[in-house]
Amino acid sequence: MFVILNRLTQQEETMTVPAFDTDGVFGEDWVYFFAKLLDSNSNHEADFIWRLLELDPCMEVLDLGCGYGRIANQLAERGCRVTGLDTTSSFLDRARRDATTRGVTVTYVEGDMRELPWTERFDRVVSWFTSFGYFDDADNRRVLSEVVRAFKPGGRFMIEMINRDWMMRRFQHASVVERDGDRIVDRHRWEPLTGRLVTERTMIRNGHTRDVQFFVRMFTFTELRDWLLDAGFTKVDGYDEIGEQLGPESNRMIVVATR
Repeated sequence: MFVILNRLTQQEETMTVPAFDTDGVFGEDWVYFFAKLLDSNSNHEADFIWRLLELDPCMEVLDLGCGYGRIANQLAERGCRVTGLDTTSSFLDRARRDATTRGVTVTYVEGDMRELPWTERFDRVVSWFTSFGYFDDADNRRVLSEVVRAFKPGGRFMIEMINRDWMMRRFQHASVVERDGDRIVDRHRWEPLTGRLVTERTMIRNGHTRDVQFFVRMFTFTELRDWLLDAGFTKVDGYDEIGEQLGPESNRMIVVATR
């Protein structure tokens, strides 16, 4: 009996939603360590999104979890009427400055993707670079329902994230990112009972050390497809990082759902 109860207790602890230090993870340090690499790919990624989502100028597009606007501003340059939503005010300030520099107009909104303030507004919604999966399952499903409500009839929704099947075959318990003598050390833990990848991050910058924790819900294509169909989408397709059919060797998973 003790062994059974002990196992149940361990499972209950594992099922508990881990801490997510949103302010600690997403901010100036994140930009410092990652923006240079990401920015070098932004033009190519925007072209890819444009092609796969069959975007046209003047379409209404929502960048959901837009960060500092590296994709939203690119799509606006191509003629779309873009709205970007994010929860991090410093990212949005940076996005607005970049939009001004580029001479484009993007509506940036600080808000929660679980409570979208729009109904039948958008032709397309983009969730790029693993911007979906930061809540428990009930709230992750709520995000999908909110996206459905924000769509015009016939809208399309793109979700881009790590391909779980690819990741699990190459799982690493730790990773390091370095820049100019500064360093990020990530320690990863996989939770099979919840489908979450939990990361404990230590940032060392200018001689100061800071620890944060975050997680992301990982999906197989079939699981995310079923969630999207349950939310009200009628068709769901899966692609790899170059727009070909998703396969076991695809390191990124791109899901396109039609309303």
